[in-house]
Amino acid sequence: MKKIFLIVCILALMVFLTACGSTFDGSRTGNDSEFIMEYSVLNKTDTQDLIAESGDTISGKIIVKNGSLSIKIQKDDEEPIYDNNEISASNEFNVEISESGTYTVSVTGEKAKGSLSFTVATNQ
Repeated sequence: MKKIFLIVCILALMVFLTACGSTFDGSRTGNDSEFIMEYSVLNKTDTQDLIAESGDTISGKIIVKNGSLSIKIQKDDEEPIYDNNEISASNEFNVEISESGTYTVSVTGEKAKGSLSFTVATNQ
């Protein structure tokens, strides 16, 4: 009986410790023109490359229910065109693209819960 109780306690502890160390629990979709995530846990950095033409806009929508996010949008190794750290409130914004190319959206969550979307809107 003691062995069974000990095994159950060890398994429960393993499950508890695994849940505490979770880096991501949610869904993610991404392609050349959009990056969408919904998550109940985000404790890592995720990136997506978006292809944009000069005159396009990258529209961002962030919903923060808990924790904080850091977001950077950058073309190659150039200076970021958008860089915001410790975002703890929901926000919507647009970033105008002045030069065609591939832009990397980097999102880092710290105990974050919520959702985000980045979409390339063609200006035609």
